[in-house]
Amino acid sequence: MSTQRPAAQRPTTELDARYSSALNPRPGAGDVTATEWAEAQRRLEAAEIFWVATMRPGGGPHITPVIAAWHDGVLYFSTGPGEQKARNLARDAHCALLTGGNSLTEGFDLVVEGEAEPVGDPAKLEEVIAAFEAKYGAHITSAEGTFHGIGDAMRRGDDVLFAVAPVTAYGFGRDGGVFSHTRWGF
Repeated sequence: MSTQRPAAQRPTTELDARYSSALNPRPGAGDVTATEWAEAQRRLEAAEIFWVATMRPGGGPHITPVIAAWHDGVLYFSTGPGEQKARNLARDAHCALLTGGNSLTEGFDLVVEGEAEPVGDPAKLEEVIAAFEAKYGAHITSAEGTFHGIGDAMRRGDDVLFAVAPVTAYGFGRDGGVFSHTRWGF
C-alpha cells in the first residue's frame, strides 16, 4: 500500500438508501442526499478524537481512542511501538478510524477503513508533525499540554506514526429525524 494519494482525488460516492430516510421530515427538508466528500474531509480535519479499531491475534477487536490528523488525503495517528494497537498492526495492517458524536438525533459519524502503514520518510514525518501541531496547538506544543513532546517522540521512534489512506469510508448523518448513510470508495 502506498500513502501517496493526490489530495484532490475524488472517491465514488453512494447514498445507501436502505439506511437513509426522512422519518417525520421537517417541512422543506427535501430529499435525503449523499454527503459530499469535501464535507467529510472538513469533518475529518476538525475532529479531535478518533477511535482506532485493530484486530487482536485471536481475532477479537481492540478499540482505543487516539488523536489523528488528516493531511494530504491520508489520516495519521501515532502510538508506542509496544502498545497493543501497534502489535496488532504489525501482524494485520487492516484497521478503521472512527469519529463522531453520541447523539441519536443530531450529528455526523465517520468511519475510515484502510491499512496502517508506518511512516519512515523523515520529510513526511516532519510534514505530519507540523499538521498535528497546527491542529492540536497547545495540547502538543505547550509544556503543560496533554500530549507535549509527541513530535519529538515520533522523531526518536518512541512513537510510531501510522498513515491510513482510505480504501472505504462511511458517513452516518443525523439531522432532526433525517438519516443518511454515505459510502465513499477509493
